[in-house]
Amino acid sequence: MLTVLIVIHLMIVLALIGVVLLQKSEGGGLGMGGGGGGFLTSRGTANVLTRTTAILAMGFFATSLLLSVLAGLERKPRTIIGPGTAPASAPAPEGNQPLNQGGGGLLDQLRGGAPAPPAPGAPPAEPQVPSSR
Repeated sequence: MLTVLIVIHLMIVLALIGVVLLQKSEGGGLGMGGGGGGFLTSRGTANVLTRTTAILAMGFFATSLLLSVLAGLERKPRTIIGPGTAPASAPAPEGNQPLNQGGGGLLDQLRGGAPAPPAPGAPPAEPQVPSSR
């Protein structure tokens, strides 16, 4: 179904490009122009090409909308979290306090709250410079 709709859409696009290029511009560019005794008179040609352009434009918009609706139906929501990850309610490792309990987490340090107490046996948080006094 989708492939057939894409082919129809592309045929409408090519026909629309051709019809627009056939129309006579103000400068006379690529238009079929004048010449008596032709297939149609200049007024008749303008009316036919204008109507054809309008019909092809409506077909273009209709197929574009159908393609977008069909693409939306086939889209399935996906999660960025893989199935093998731990759930959010997993217990925290020992020695770490959750941030929401106000235990001196990183956010509290950034806000200027109480500094986190150093773990036993851990190196000091700031480098120790020997004083030369």
